Amino acid sequence: MIHSFNKSLRVLSASAALALMFSSAPSAFAATPADTLVEGFAFDDIISMDPGEAYEISTGEITGNTYSLLVRLDLKDPTKVIGDLADSWTISPDKMTYTFKLKKGLKFASGNPITAQDVAFSFERAIKLDKSPAFIIGQFGLTGDNVADKAKATDDETFTFTVDKPYAPSFVLNCLSATVAAVVDKKLVMQHVQKVTPSSDYKYDNDFGNGWLKTNYAGSGPFKLREWKANQVVLLERNDDYYGDKPKMKRVIYRFMKESAAQRLALENGDIDIARNLSPNDLDAVTKSDKLAETDAPKGTVYYISFNQKNKDLAKPEVWEALKYLIDYDAIGKTLIKGIGQVHQTFEPAGMLGALDSNPYKLDIAKAKELLAKAGLPDGFSVTMDTRSIEPITGIAQSIQQTFAQGGVKLSIIPGDGKQVLTKYRARNHDIYIGDWGVDYWDPHSNAQTFTTNPDNSDAGKTKTLAWRNTWDPGALSKESDAALFETDSAKRGAMYEDMQKQILEKSPFAIIYQKTEVGAYSKKVTGFKLGPSFDTNYVSPIGKE
Repeated sequence: MIHSFNKSLRVLSASAALALMFSSAPSAFAATPADTLVEGFAFDDIISMDPGEAYEISTGEITGNTYSLLVRLDLKDPTKVIGDLADSWTISPDKMTYTFKLKKGLKFASGNPITAQDVAFSFERAIKLDKSPAFIIGQFGLTGDNVADKAKATDDETFTFTVDKPYAPSFVLNCLSATVAAVVDKKLVMQHVQKVTPSSDYKYDNDFGNGWLKTNYAGSGPFKLREWKANQVVLLERNDDYYGDKPKMKRVIYRFMKESAAQRLALENGDIDIARNLSPNDLDAVTKSDKLAETDAPKGTVYYISFNQKNKDLAKPEVWEALKYLIDYDAIGKTLIKGIGQVHQTFEPAGMLGALDSNPYKLDIAKAKELLAKAGLPDGFSVTMDTRSIEPITGIAQSIQQTFAQGGVKLSIIPGDGKQVLTKYRARNHDIYIGDWGVDYWDPHSNAQTFTTNPDNSDAGKTKTLAWRNTWDPGALSKESDAALFETDSAKRGAMYEDMQKQILEKSPFAIIYQKTEVGAYSKKVTGFKLGPSFDTNYVSPIGKE
């Protein structure tokens, strides 16, 4: 697809465009073009660009800028959603049927009209693909057999969605703001469908365009995806047919830059306009420059370590608690996440309904040793931890390795890029995992579900929550989590999530460490740069350059 990218650039020669995209040297070019925004970004977690499959934080930002949804999070009030493709919607008195009226005259980037049939197809393909994020809409009773009846177009501008139970409407609408509910261009996707033999990867005799959409684009958002080269570049180009406010920049280039120091140097040299993954030390340097600035926002993302219950030593509750006392949260907070996070030990991020402000664990070697002795491991044990090679994760992993050792636990770190680590984690082949989890939609159930539910703990289980990934059966917690979905009184519902967080704190194979504060450093020539509350609300269309 490089040829189409070069054709669209015009102001750059092919060689200059390639240098702009792929050079790893921070000084490969003097300054970014006036109509192009360049961001330094560590996006090695991207596995697929298909919104029916994408389940990584970096991909969420790309799809958030390139695909449209029926409804989208209201950035002015994240407790609400606003219409995106939907002009209006109604909810039946029994809270079972949601009817959406689409805005008139909308088009995909391909030029094809957006109809309710496209919405229905998008729901159907997500359910029948049955990839990791499918459960977000599948939890409303959708299956491959009934999705065509439950999510359907009644005419070109009307889409109806029938759920299986009378859930709190805010929960349903919040779920429809998730990436998996993005609307794809049915006509375009069907041109790229491949016939397959049904297998564990595909349940039907075709791939619903998944093979093509992994690296291509069929959306209607403010930007079009022009190119993704793993660990090199993501290129977005303005969609001139977008129905909303037109993006200020003609193109946005995400340059893969893993090291914080390289991002800072490139920013200082004018090689990039925005740096997205700076360490506390490099952020300090930015604040001293009169040409650079920074912005930040608390995110709905928590960082945690988890213990796979397939490991017999990690399957003991006393070990769970011991390891939580072998983490130096204070030191991590004061150094490794200074300015980019806050110590936070509960699964709901601050700002979410029912978020619990409780950080009971501190580094306590004596307490940890006592608990390990109770577990029958007075001399400790050996274990591995899979770690994405990116800061601050690497630094936190090394800190944990040192404090674990003080308690007699020998921790071996297994580094890898995001794709490698996630693939192993999702196959339940790890011992300990360290990573982040961002809310799929701005509702407390997003995190409660993944930490507290696991309906089928077998390797063949389809609902692959974090509890499932760690082979943990949460027991009665699952019922409590499900019950909260039907509580319409916000105060009572919030109290239910507080109780669940207390239980996860006390007895679970999860040690939550901190909540992310996302920080972006940028040239003062950049205007309109803001970070949203979730990973898929970092919108680039309002950004300009003076």
